[in-house]
Amino acid sequence: MTGINQKHKIVESLDSLDQVQMEKVLDYINGMIKPLRNDQFVKREALKQIRQALGNSRTLNPTF
Repeated sequence: MTGINQKHKIVESLDSLDQVQMEKVLDYINGMIKPLRNDQFVKREALKQIRQALGNSRTLNPTF
């Protein structure tokens, strides 16, 4: 089964839910996605600060 078929099946199953059930499922999915986004942001910022520190001098100055 391809990714597109899987997504289509998920959408079909969401259509069979009532509004309250659908909102609970979407809240659950969003709750799982947000920590991943925050974690990626923190890692990106850390790497950016490391790059800046190494570009200015060879010693690290923590900014946290």
